[in-house]
Amino acid sequence: MLAGIGSSVSIILAAVLLDLLLGDPRWLPHPVVWIGRLITALEKMLRRLVPNERAGGVLLLVLTVAMTSGLALAVLKGAYAVSPYAGFAVAVVLAYTTLAARSLHGESQLVADALTRGDTAEARRYLSCIVGRDTEGLDEAEIWRATVETVAENSSDGVIAPLFYLMLGGPVLALAYKAVNTLDSMVGYRNERYLRFGWASARFDDLANWLPARLTGFLMVLAAPLLGLSASEAWRVMRRDGRNHSSPNSGIPEAAAAGALRVRLGGTNRYFGKPVAKPTIGDALRPLSWEAYRGAVRLMYGAEGLLVIVWLATNLI
Repeated sequence: MLAGIGSSVSIILAAVLLDLLLGDPRWLPHPVVWIGRLITALEKMLRRLVPNERAGGVLLLVLTVAMTSGLALAVLKGAYAVSPYAGFAVAVVLAYTTLAARSLHGESQLVADALTRGDTAEARRYLSCIVGRDTEGLDEAEIWRATVETVAENSSDGVIAPLFYLMLGGPVLALAYKAVNTLDSMVGYRNERYLRFGWASARFDDLANWLPARLTGFLMVLAAPLLGLSASEAWRVMRRDGRNHSSPNSGIPEAAAAGALRVRLGGTNRYFGKPVAKPTIGDALRPLSWEAYRGAVRLMYGAEGLLVIVWLATNLI
């Protein structure tokens, strides 16, 4: 029942509008911060109590998702028990905190603005806050590439995926997704510490993002001609290069964006001082620049807008 209430038209529209208007204000306590603290506490406890790292990692995944969604459900039930208005307000706030379109735009804009001022040092500093790769020594073209890649990739797991789960199961399911996504970002690394302990979280995140990533790519293809970009190239490159990525999902929206923008993404990045060669995505028909970045942001909003319109149409007809 609560999932049906939480996924109602008015709640989701209000959440999307709040995200577009406010983004992620620093004064507002964010659930992801608390999820991160929960993961840290559970990891310490499970590493101490469970000798088998894979088993401990599975328990970390189950406990984090169960506790996050359980608490969200309890808060939502409690609010609705007080009054329908309190329940509505809490549902809107919880739903709003799962969306990150405005935040992604704002953080990436800091990088873009620094580059347009010619301040590459400042651009690298801002970029280091939103990407996992090493940013020291990156030249202007590499900074633009990293920024466009980040906007394209996070259009899926920061915007379309949580919105998809919000539409499917309300704030409870959307927060469960955010728990999975946060787990992957914290323990889903293929290094000695997390290769076994983070395996379950990384694989489950791949599963949770499989459909949203492909939905994001398809929405970008549909949005491209509405934004003066190339739908045919977006479709062609997405089909050709969508698997040119270590992730089974991230390459899909990156390839769709690269095709629509007629740019080349991918290539060698450095992580912890070590170069990692990655396949390229797209064709270098246009330079990576402010125009490419602006186009990526417009594709993100276009994909989100189309998803909202389609969902509204199916619910209001």
